[in-house]
Amino acid sequence: MPILQLKSSKLHYRTLGHGPKALLAFHGYGQESGYYDAMARTLQPGYTVYAIDLFFHGKSTLSKADQPLSKKKLQEFIQHLLEKEKIDTFSVMAFSMGGKFALAVLEKFHPKIQELYLIAPDGIKTHMLYNLATYPGWLQGLFKRIVLRPSPFFKTLNWLERKRWVASGVVKFAQWQMDSPQKRLRVYRSWIGFSHLTFDTRHIAKILNQSHIEVTVFLGKYDQIISQQRLQTFLNALKNHKLVVLQTGHTNLLYSVAQHIRKGDTK
Repeated sequence: MPILQLKSSKLHYRTLGHGPKALLAFHGYGQESGYYDAMARTLQPGYTVYAIDLFFHGKSTLSKADQPLSKKKLQEFIQHLLEKEKIDTFSVMAFSMGGKFALAVLEKFHPKIQELYLIAPDGIKTHMLYNLATYPGWLQGLFKRIVLRPSPFFKTLNWLERKRWVASGVVKFAQWQMDSPQKRLRVYRSWIGFSHLTFDTRHIAKILNQSHIEVTVFLGKYDQIISQQRLQTFLNALKNHKLVVLQTGHTNLLYSVAQHIRKGDTK
């Protein structure tokens, strides 16, 4: 299992399959590279999948000196990966939070990218809670206190759910991802550590519209975390893309996409 190192930070990835096409794969929050095992089997024999552990997940580590992670630093890691694996052209697949990593790769390496698969991608339009947590100043301190003492936060979230100001799916997702001190610490580190991975969606759309990249977007019909409504303005700005809406929510979407591709509906 290869590990790339730049100074004190390390990026771990797994190589799955031996196909002629290279595909860089970025998982979602709370996952690791192993979540792409089923997808890699589905994509055989056409692809070699390079499944990357996001920082604070799996075996990838981000030193304090490299926090928050900059696009430039991430792009340096990807450049090293491409050189090490002797990859000239490649495709990109990203689920949820991995979308931020995919968009950073797109900005730098779009002349080399053949296909882009975005699965309920973060980074195009973020949730209000994320913006609050990563905003400089006292709001970051507030979020840190939430990580250490979550009870008031969950009470407030439940109250907002009862008022129907926050979708129940969002509440359940937050509870699931923050039900232990270790999980809450990872939330804090990830949200703050990736706060510089922000994008001008008009610029992203321009890159895609001026390239020959085949764009496929997968969304879940019942996804309340990253819904079609949140991405519709971005999708409308794309001249050419394929949109696939599957009968599932957010958590199982990556697995559902693998099943969809296995049936031969898209590849």
